[in-house]
Amino acid sequence: MFIETCIAPVNIALIKYWGKRDEELILPINDSISMTLSTDEMCAKTTVAACSTFKEHRMWLNGEEIPFEENCRIMRCLKALQCLALAKGAPTKFPLEWKLHLTSRNNFPTAAGLASSAAGYACFVYTLACLYGVADEELTAIARLGSGSACRSLHGGFVRWHMGHLADGSDSLALPIASASHWPNMHVLILVVSDGRKKTSSTKGMQRTVETSDLIHYRAKHCVPSRIKAISEAIRQRDFELFAKITMQDSNQFHATALDTYPPCVYMNDVSHSIAAFVHAYNAAIGSTRVAYTFDAGPNACLYVLQEHVSSLLPAIQSSFPNDSADNVEYFKGIASDQLTQSATEATDISLNGNTSLPVHEHNLLKYIIHTKIGAGPKRLTGKEEHLINITTGHPY
Repeated sequence: MFIETCIAPVNIALIKYWGKRDEELILPINDSISMTLSTDEMCAKTTVAACSTFKEHRMWLNGEEIPFEENCRIMRCLKALQCLALAKGAPTKFPLEWKLHLTSRNNFPTAAGLASSAAGYACFVYTLACLYGVADEELTAIARLGSGSACRSLHGGFVRWHMGHLADGSDSLALPIASASHWPNMHVLILVVSDGRKKTSSTKGMQRTVETSDLIHYRAKHCVPSRIKAISEAIRQRDFELFAKITMQDSNQFHATALDTYPPCVYMNDVSHSIAAFVHAYNAAIGSTRVAYTFDAGPNACLYVLQEHVSSLLPAIQSSFPNDSADNVEYFKGIASDQLTQSATEATDISLNGNTSLPVHEHNLLKYIIHTKIGAGPKRLTGKEEHLINITTGHPY
């Protein structure tokens, strides 16, 4: 038996990918830019085993067995990786015809608008590449065949997915803009409003948007190109105010296109809108832009904030969105959760600039908060204890 285990990160789009020009090849109608999050707090972990005695491909996701060979995206990625291994003359340790057993787990909610499919497919492709001995920039094009945004999770830091123009998609690749070390104090607070499965999947939602929305086509042609250029420069200059403004504007416009869809796709809810309003009120009270929000296809908020401002932002969040579980370590997850719990629970009222109080909402609107930061790309794990599959039976633990 040959076995590999890897982890891959979540990425959150700053300039959104929404809409395809080719459904099968997953080719987008516009470029997108994302920031990769640290695998210390959020990641997909995948083990792939190949063995001569396996009778069929089998796959388990978060402990539940799901169809493998009936999943066209999984099979498309597998076949593309095998073709790449043959084309590159990769030194495979076993015949490519051997069947695979695969298990994958996310340490964060799946299908809740937190880019679980991006991390999952990126991890699947990266782990298979390690198993087959393939290391190539073409991996981003293969990950794209599983989930479009997965191509961005194969790099760390800030990443640009180029839409490309060729019909075969060979020029639709994800390439790094800047590494995580370029802006190391960039942190993220994820305010989890709901960790349930969203009503309209991203795949169905964007297909309906392309078919029915006029705004999505105007956005792709006239708005995104200038934003791509501007936010890339903001990243290079570490200009947080410009970075924040563009990020929030693009999030707003993305959700406007979802509402311009017929019937509309509604991903944000009342709590989401309250969080957006809180961010603008907080920045106005401070007198500068300290925090930026973005919402993917779901109600959960991703707040970008520099590390030096986290300690003042968290008490403001807790004051505006009080939670009866705030003194519980399970409410604050991620970086220094014990210290953050203490700082947030100590704040009972926030007054900014001496005269501006933030609105106070009803209790328990947020399920929990994840504190993470900018991170690197996928990583191969080498210890036997890391595997999710029993190396004797080929079944998940």
